[in-house]
Amino acid sequence: MALSPGCRAFALFPMHRCSVFLKAVRSSGIPLFPWGCCPWRGTGCFLDLEMKAFLEENTEVTSSGSLTPEIQLRLLTPRCKFWWERADLWPHSDPYWAIYWPGGQALSRYLLDNPDAVRGKSVLDLGSGCGATAIAAKMSGASRILATDIDPIAGMAIILNCELNQLNPLPILTKNILDLEQDKWDLVVLGDMFYDEDLADSLHRWLKNCFWTHRTQVLIGDPGRPQFRGHSIQHQLHKVVEYSLPEPTRQENNGLTTSAVWDFQP
Repeated sequence: MALSPGCRAFALFPMHRCSVFLKAVRSSGIPLFPWGCCPWRGTGCFLDLEMKAFLEENTEVTSSGSLTPEIQLRLLTPRCKFWWERADLWPHSDPYWAIYWPGGQALSRYLLDNPDAVRGKSVLDLGSGCGATAIAAKMSGASRILATDIDPIAGMAIILNCELNQLNPLPILTKNILDLEQDKWDLVVLGDMFYDEDLADSLHRWLKNCFWTHRTQVLIGDPGRPQFRGHSIQHQLHKVVEYSLPEPTRQENNGLTTSAVWDFQP
């Protein structure tokens, strides 16, 4: 996979290509869907047709090789042209949204298997990526969902993935929510976000404030990357469940074999 140096590096440790993502995370954010898609306002959805066509042409619809065969997603796979192309030929920001990361798989599997965890609740999905966990929350009966990702292309991918799963478009925020005033949520979910020390520290502070201010439950999905295992948040986590990863996911993530869901209890 020629696009994979940054994405595969993310599976175990951050490399140079992660700097683009981290710079964006530390910024003040970008406008909410610059192409004018505002599903949370009920004004209809006006997707950038050129970008939509690009995503449809350069991703594959798949539901195999993950922990959640119930969910169809547009992803980069070996049957996609850019899987094999040089990374610098990809014309947009690094497509983290095009990989179904193992932490997100564990969270999504847990929500599908345990709908009582979200039924009738408000759910915030941090770093939503392909949107699978937000989609799983919707399938399991969450009453209000906000998917967040700093990449507006991820936002479009989430809309397309909602359509694949016969769901109305979910509300999507493409600003850095860590810089915004906290809202009240019953549940915050985040997967595969503890791969950089500075980002992990910022998340830890934000999640603690969320917990103590609003008594929000926080579930974290991670396959046990060294940065997550070595972070001080480990002392405030309770393992809820651990899943054995399917072989395709293991191969795409440098041999990681399991992924777990953790309950944050500061």
